[in-house]
Amino acid sequence: MVDGGERSWPAVSIAETYRMLTGPGAPFEMQETEIRGLRLRAYKNALKSLREVFDIGRSWGEREFIVYEGERQTYAAHFRAASALGRALAERYGVRKGDRIVIAMRNLPEWSVAFWAGQAIGAVVAPLNAWGLGPDLAYGIQDSGAKVAIVDGERLERLVPHLPELALEGLIAVRSPQEIPADAVRLEDLIGPASAYASLPDEPPPDPGLAPDDDATILYTSGTTGRPKGAVGTHRNVMTNVVSLGFSGARALVRRGEPLPEPDPNAPQRVNLLPVPLFHVTGTNSMLVPTIVAGAKLVLMHKWNPERFLELVETERVNGTTGVPAMVWQVLESPDFAKRDLSSLDSYGYGGAAVAPELTLKFAKLFPHIPPGQGYGATETSSVSTSNSAEDYLARPDSVGIAVPCVDLKVVDAEGRELPVGEVGELWIRGPNIVRGYWNNAEATAKAFTDGWYHTGDIVRMDAEGFVYVLDRVKDMLIRGGENIYCVEIEDVLVSHPAVIDAAVIGLPHRVWGEEVGAVVQLKPGESVTEADLIAYAGRMLPPYKTPVRIDVRLEEFPRNASGKTLKPQLRSELLAKLAPA
Repeated sequence: MVDGGERSWPAVSIAETYRMLTGPGAPFEMQETEIRGLRLRAYKNALKSLREVFDIGRSWGEREFIVYEGERQTYAAHFRAASALGRALAERYGVRKGDRIVIAMRNLPEWSVAFWAGQAIGAVVAPLNAWGLGPDLAYGIQDSGAKVAIVDGERLERLVPHLPELALEGLIAVRSPQEIPADAVRLEDLIGPASAYASLPDEPPPDPGLAPDDDATILYTSGTTGRPKGAVGTHRNVMTNVVSLGFSGARALVRRGEPLPEPDPNAPQRVNLLPVPLFHVTGTNSMLVPTIVAGAKLVLMHKWNPERFLELVETERVNGTTGVPAMVWQVLESPDFAKRDLSSLDSYGYGGAAVAPELTLKFAKLFPHIPPGQGYGATETSSVSTSNSAEDYLARPDSVGIAVPCVDLKVVDAEGRELPVGEVGELWIRGPNIVRGYWNNAEATAKAFTDGWYHTGDIVRMDAEGFVYVLDRVKDMLIRGGENIYCVEIEDVLVSHPAVIDAAVIGLPHRVWGEEVGAVVQLKPGESVTEADLIAYAGRMLPPYKTPVRIDVRLEEFPRNASGKTLKPQLRSELLAKLAPA
């Protein structure tokens, strides 16, 4: 029991808390629903589609919606622009329900305009990783079969050499100061400049008649073959996540023995700060969509910088934000931390990578008025699957929490058999938040999903109350600051060097980023190359966050097991021992 002043904690058990919050008439009431042939628990009061969210956005009128580098847009202006673009996509380019459109840009107001334009007409929106190079972006367009791509100037420049091989029916340029290709059109030539959005007609496109299990998004996640897989999210997936996000705070109140607050229509507008990319599942599903449902304000960051983050929290009086652990470390250790007024902040969630308990404890010390919290999920789970917050988090800072009400968890062995409580195995997740599979990739879908269960690839143990502890990963992957980096892609680049015969990429521990990319390479007999040369070589073909920071160059063959597989744990130990003096 934790001393909570007048009452001890917990006042209510986990089981009773869930019963109180999910029963008939409760805010998270559940009902059994058939989803793709499976009977699953789902939230009774969840919205049905993103078109409903679009209509909610229109209803907020003159409330301020988006703030970006001195630019400000109201809900009315923003959704009139989205309506105008939606009509243009349908009338000029023939985009219909189920057709795909691609968005490739940084966090700009136009990103949201494009997203809601697509959702308003029932298109399937495929956001691409803005860090991707030209071939990465071209692959996303080709793989999704997109009719239209909406891209900012930097992404357009990367795509230009690949345009002849793309079967696009429309290319829309956003904030492109340079000359654009002849078959492209500037966004402002389609719907007018941002300064005139408010004067556009309030005429939404016709409602396409969306069902909860219609496709809504294709979010690309890195694959072990080096090619990203497009996780197909449905409207139900996204709407489920919106409800799940509110559960952690409600659970903490009930566990504390406190009543849930009554909705206050006259409460001040909340302000959310988005420091992560909109193309991530966190940015779209857990920030953009819930912000609109709540009629809140969204402050966009063009590029991550902890000092700018702190400045925006102070000047915009930010209430809620999110981030990966690396970002939180940088904020807490910024020289500006003590100089800024952060008193408006009352919610700061983080996840996407392993969270060191020392971060949780430091956060609690520096933000004593904010209940610490983290979530666990993946692109395939539409964001949140488990959550840990407040006293539960402080009691178990090494746990990613317990499942949200609609989610089932199980820990399985290598053959997929469920293991007893406390035993270590792979975590599988099932619920209405699980994507329906990978776009045009039946083989990958079959490997990752079994009877509705998503195989996370994470090795965990789960205690008797359902708290999950992530121990390791099955997948050959590392996570740098929340970015999934699959080793095969980098190994392929290193082995393409004429002097290299074999390569093994391994994660090097980093206090802020969690992990950084390290590698061991074996040279061909008689060849010679330096570490610096190899790093430079890789850097010409990989984004900076995937480029190795250290490479151990050796002549001897890698240690292998009986089947010939490289023993990466041994290589990692050897490399860490070699780097220890540094």
